[in-house]
Amino acid sequence: MKKILTVLTILILSQLFTLKVLAGSDGTVDIKSKNKAVEQTNEVKDCFETVNRGIFAFNQGLDKIFFKPVAKGYRYLPKPIRSGTSNALNNLSNVVTIPNNVLQGQFKEAGINTLRFSINTTLGIAGIFDVASYYGLNKLDKEDYGQTLGTWGVKEGWYFVLPVLGPTTVRDTLGSVVNFTG
Repeated sequence: MKKILTVLTILILSQLFTLKVLAGSDGTVDIKSKNKAVEQTNEVKDCFETVNRGIFAFNQGLDKIFFKPVAKGYRYLPKPIRSGTSNALNNLSNVVTIPNNVLQGQFKEAGINTLRFSINTTLGIAGIFDVASYYGLNKLDKEDYGQTLGTWGVKEGWYFVLPVLGPTTVRDTLGSVVNFTG
C-alpha cells in the first residue's frame, strides 16, 4: 500500500509540474472577451482527434449493445428499488464530496454534507432512504478532485476520450484516479 501511495504521489506531482507546458496554446487560437461574450476567431485543434473519434465510436457501440439494454431492464425494477439504489449511491458519493469541500475551503458545504451523510447512513439505513432532506438538509452539488485541482489553479490540459468513461481532460483524469483510489 505504501509503494502504491508513493508511486501515485510521484505520478500526480510530475503531472502537475508538466501540465502548464502541456496545456499551452498552439498559437492558432485568438480568444477575445467583449462584454462577457467570447469570440473565437480560429478553430481549436484536437491533437488526439483521430484516436478520440475511434474511442468515441467504440463507446457508442458499447452503449448500443450493452448499456442501453441494461438501462431498459433497470426501468422494469419497482420504483422503490430504483429510488433506494439512487439514494444509497448519492449518499456514498459524499465520501468523495466532503474532503473536496474542505480542500476547496467550502466549510459550510462540508458540514452540511457530513450531516447529510451521518443522518442518511444511520437513520436512512445505509442511505437507502433520504431522511436528511426531510429535515431540511437538501442535496448540494457533488465535488471531486478534478474540481479541487481546478480551484487550486491547475489548468485543464489536453482533451481526450477514454474507453467506457467518455470525454475528459488531463486534470479530470488525475482527479478521477484519486477519486477511485481514495
